[in-house]
Amino acid sequence: MPPPDVFVAETSFHVRYAETDAMGIIHHASYIIYFEEGRSSYARQRGASYADFERQGFVLAVTEIHARYVKAVRYDQRITVRSWLAEIKSRTVTFEYEIVDAETGDLFVTGHSKHICLNSKGQISILPENWRGWTLS
Repeated sequence: MPPPDVFVAETSFHVRYAETDAMGIIHHASYIIYFEEGRSSYARQRGASYADFERQGFVLAVTEIHARYVKAVRYDQRITVRSWLAEIKSRTVTFEYEIVDAETGDLFVTGHSKHICLNSKGQISILPENWRGWTLS
């Protein structure tokens, strides 16, 4: 559950067949892709798309990722990915996530990811000013 005083971005969609295994359950790796979609949505909702970030000559390299699977998701379920900032420093950013049923709010997955900013030469870099200006709330 996100803290009550932080900005939470939400994005909802139906689970695609290609994201499932032979049992019709979402393959565990798909949740990491959903986290990525959550981060992208978060950035857009804060007024700074990840595509613009890359055009500025930066990337966010994943340094750590964690997912805790609570309940299985199935093909064609409508889910909501909630994303929020847990920490932002000059060169790093940490996001937290929840994936829930879009209608009932039942919790499926929680997780977090840590990232470091790299420039176009692959060197550690300071986050662009428009990203460093983000607050948790």
